[in-house]
Amino acid sequence: MKELHKEKKMPKATAKRLPLYLRYLKMLGDSGVTRIKSKEFSDVIQVPPATIRRDFSHLGELGRSGYGYDVPYLIDVFSHILNTQEEKRIALIGCGNLGKALVKNNFRRNENLNIVCAFDSSEAIVGLSIDDIVIQPMEKLKEEVEKTGVTVAISTVPSQFAQEAIDKIVDAGITAILNFAPDRVTVPHNVNVQYIDLTTELQTLIYFDETFTSNRA
Repeated sequence: MKELHKEKKMPKATAKRLPLYLRYLKMLGDSGVTRIKSKEFSDVIQVPPATIRRDFSHLGELGRSGYGYDVPYLIDVFSHILNTQEEKRIALIGCGNLGKALVKNNFRRNENLNIVCAFDSSEAIVGLSIDDIVIQPMEKLKEEVEKTGVTVAISTVPSQFAQEAIDKIVDAGITAILNFAPDRVTVPHNVNVQYIDLTTELQTLIYFDETFTSNRA
């Protein structure tokens, strides 16, 4: 792999778009696309082509004028950048069906991502185990974070209770949160929240599939 520019500090906005780029590049690759220009990629991903070119420029010479970008190479580049090299210990907040599924799966494809503790506010399930992880009450979150070295939290708490859960996560000292409730929450400036909206993701997938199906026709 070509050497990437490591001396430049990547803007936060660019870093947040990298997983999005990788996801769509993989979809393109699975669809048989091997080369794409920034304008074509923009039409798919709904990010302005100038922004795409600027983001990519932070990583080195990824494409060629008039040719565009080699999709398999971009997938390699972004996969390398986003690969977690050190173990990230994760707390799971909210142990409903989705939370239980996440704990059971526990990022089997990446051994450096590890859910080590789980919490819920429901007395009915506190004390139960999910694959050897005992569900603990929310009151134990801060103590457990300090004890286990957790640095990341995943919240599957419904939207109407999400702010309260996020407040407790922040109070426990966690600054990286993946939130499955799509409604925005209020956090301090030093806390990073990534939102997962399954409805939007599904709509995007359907749009992507219909667009490429019509193009093949």
